[in-house]
Amino acid sequence: MAHDHANANPAPLGLMGFGMTTVLLNLHNAQIVPMGSAILAMGLVFGGVTQFIAGVLEYGNRNTFGMTAFMAYGAFWISLAVLLFLPHWGLAPESPPALLGGYMWVWALFTAIMAVGSLAASRMHQVVFFSLTLLFVLLGCAEISGRAVLGVIAGYEGLVCGLSAIYLAASEIFEAQFGHAVLPVGLPRAAGEILHKDDLVVHIS
Repeated sequence: MAHDHANANPAPLGLMGFGMTTVLLNLHNAQIVPMGSAILAMGLVFGGVTQFIAGVLEYGNRNTFGMTAFMAYGAFWISLAVLLFLPHWGLAPESPPALLGGYMWVWALFTAIMAVGSLAASRMHQVVFFSLTLLFVLLGCAEISGRAVLGVIAGYEGLVCGLSAIYLAASEIFEAQFGHAVLPVGLPRAAGEILHKDDLVVHIS
């Protein structure tokens, strides 16, 4: 069932914050570019704070899934930046590979739950969440095994995930501007009705 928003739809902002930051970080994971301050700044501000704000706005839209996704992944990017900064500030030792792997895997577990929820949404939502689940699994395996090739594979897979989120954000922006669907996202049918894609997903709660 279509949901009308009294306020602007925050989902494109959150998706762009997630997608653009994911692409930038995974350019590094794929060994295409070196790590630099641009990645950390993007992760902290756009992937972190801005995406978190989008989640707060989804709370106002009574969208449980959107709120949970944007606030959680916003917190993820902030925590990742803090994780990298703390050793340089001398406030905490660097995390061993096993702990970093566990960090990635608990996020894989969370994302797998979100991926199941995305089955009620468009096919592009499913691509984003299932590819993100795989990304976290691969990153965890790369950390624990120490095999650099797994990190590179994760990087290229992460590019697919990030670009999918950007595509989804673009589809929502274009539909809002032009008043009709421009980019196909594969809307599912539920109870004989086409679900509206202005929501991050249908309201599950």
